[in-house]
Amino acid sequence: MTETMKLFYTPGVCSLAPHVALREAGAPFELARVDLRTKTTASGDNFARLNPKGYVPALLLPDGALLTETAVLLHYIADRWPEARLAPPRGDLVRVRFDERLQFIATELHKGFAPFTLMPNVSEESKRWAAQRLGARVALLAEDLGDRPFFHGDGFTILDAYAYFALRTYRYLLRVELPGALGAYLERLSERPAVRAALAAEGIQ
Repeated sequence: MTETMKLFYTPGVCSLAPHVALREAGAPFELARVDLRTKTTASGDNFARLNPKGYVPALLLPDGALLTETAVLLHYIADRWPEARLAPPRGDLVRVRFDERLQFIATELHKGFAPFTLMPNVSEESKRWAAQRLGARVALLAEDLGDRPFFHGDGFTILDAYAYFALRTYRYLLRVELPGALGAYLERLSERPAVRAALAAEGIQ
């Protein structure tokens, strides 16, 4: 049995975060592109049959187990390859606080994009409310980052992989400048070899 995992992805969406993390970890994996409209992979497989949730990311492990949900995949990658130092070790409050930040990105930013991406017939008033709410959350991230190079410690972690997707998407959807040092932070992450390789593999400019 091959030890290579398979990441099911769609270009530019949240699957970008675990894609980057896998490359940062040096993990063995292959990509399987998914058309979210037809629920089929590029090879013609029925993605909905494999993952009844019908969305990406999904990570197929060598033993046939399937993992879903962006934050779960990120945690798995960090804990499976601890030598990459993509998260602090489990067992103390440092890791709890780290996970708290990750969940903030997942629930307060990522899920907040729905009025601009998934929800049909959203009123302009609702979009304005959603934009204001997202802006307040991004401002909190800017305050949290301060003048540090990364969100945790002095090295890249899965927090940065998720923040890269979320901030990139926020800037694109709302056509706004990022507050504080977040703009420079995003550009800095864009130059990382793993990020550049993931963008290239997904065909993202």
